[in-house]
Amino acid sequence: MPLGAHKAAIMGTAGVETEGDVVLISSQTASNSASISFTSGIDSTYAEYIFKFYNISPATDNTYLQFQVNATDGADYNDSAITSTQFWASHHEDDDPAEMGYETNQDQAQGTAFQGLSYGGANTDENMAGELHLFNPASTTYVKHFYGQVDATNGGNGAYAQYTAGYINDTTAVDDIQFKMASGNFDGTIKLWGVKS
Repeated sequence: MPLGAHKAAIMGTAGVETEGDVVLISSQTASNSASISFTSGIDSTYAEYIFKFYNISPATDNTYLQFQVNATDGADYNDSAITSTQFWASHHEDDDPAEMGYETNQDQAQGTAFQGLSYGGANTDENMAGELHLFNPASTTYVKHFYGQVDATNGGNGAYAQYTAGYINDTTAVDDIQFKMASGNFDGTIKLWGVKS
């Protein structure tokens, strides 16, 4: 289903100006699920893929939403090396603290672990929402760049905005991606969009 220019602008897809430039490829909903995997729809059709997160609610308090990919020759989400960085800004309901920081335990240097995106709480009124952009995953020449921005409410009654960026150091095409929590199951919806170049 194509998305018009006005809706694309609301979604924050920079540079999208014409009808049909952003296309919904698939949607998956987790219900006390260990993970969500997208194993089709990521190919050379689009130069950019956007994963949108809606009401992601972990079962375990204060744990990370994470992702990792498979190249076309992989199957276990631990072969592609990631180099990444992450920082955050937070503000708590009682106004203390209000701060920014570099997240040293979520950066990787040629790491094969799942990459953290956001730190969320498990109370009934806490969840996460945001997006992850993945560029040119079908390239067999270049590494694959990504960036994500996820907002969350955590177990300390704070609002967190977390920003993650990096690249997947693999010149093999990437065709699978998996999302899971660092600990426990989760609820929520993840939608996959394609952006025409």
